[in-house]
Amino acid sequence: MARARSRYAPDRGLTTRMVSTMFFIGLLYVVLVGVLLAVLRGAWPVVLVVAGGLFVAQFWFSDRIAAYGMGAREVTPQEAPELHGAIDRICALADMPKPRVAIARSDVPNAFATGRSERTALVCATTGLLRRLEPEELEGVLAHEMSHVAHRDVAVMTIASFLGVLAGVVTRVALWGGFARGNRGNDPVGVIIMLIPLISAVVYALSFLLTRLLSRYRELSADRTAALLTGRPSALASALTKVSGQMARIPTEDLRKAEPYNAFYFVPAFATKESLGRLLSSHPTLEQRLDQLARISADLSRP
Repeated sequence: MARARSRYAPDRGLTTRMVSTMFFIGLLYVVLVGVLLAVLRGAWPVVLVVAGGLFVAQFWFSDRIAAYGMGAREVTPQEAPELHGAIDRICALADMPKPRVAIARSDVPNAFATGRSERTALVCATTGLLRRLEPEELEGVLAHEMSHVAHRDVAVMTIASFLGVLAGVVTRVALWGGFARGNRGNDPVGVIIMLIPLISAVVYALSFLLTRLLSRYRELSADRTAALLTGRPSALASALTKVSGQMARIPTEDLRKAEPYNAFYFVPAFATKESLGRLLSSHPTLEQRLDQLARISADLSRP
């Protein structure tokens, strides 16, 4: 999945998980659309148009949707010389084309990458992150985000998250769009009304769990490959510790606004230590990430 010319270390585990996730997500998508076509026989053209249109829009405009939702604004080298300089150095190290560079005006210290390919990639840092991190720490965070671009897992996460969006939209269309009334002569209206939301809920739950499992692994993979690329795992560990510690000082209202985009952020806006919360979390725990970086640091220090 990663381009051959990138110097980011390939991750076969990530590739395997992305392929597996896409297979099961595709299977769920086929099941959902198939059931809808069977139940809503008179409205199959609408089902196909809505499903296809949403998929194309979600994939093609994913970078713009994410950037707009997170308040990102593209900046020039003259506007943000330090941020552009850091990304230039990482691109030189990784032998990758430079992505678009953006800043989000938010005190939440975070960063994210989005885009369906290297050509459309965008890397964004918040003003809160730029203000709090030292140059080496910032490079570690940006190298982490560039790893997502190199391994193409940003595009996979975008596609994988689409099914949950589709399941919710189809439920609303089925309940309020009058499809049930159009099938009254063939099927009991009550059964149709109950069946579609039930199937959509199951599909949404399964797709949610699949994307969460992939998301946690891809964060560990990005930490690992960024540390190996820069040769400074301690700088990334320092950034992780600093950013996670600062989250407690951010107003809850600001964290709530950032929470819907947790799967794309460097560090989640909210983290929990409960076992169920960890199961549903988009990120591994801070302890897991620091332990991995400590092992990499030890390996790199050996003669």
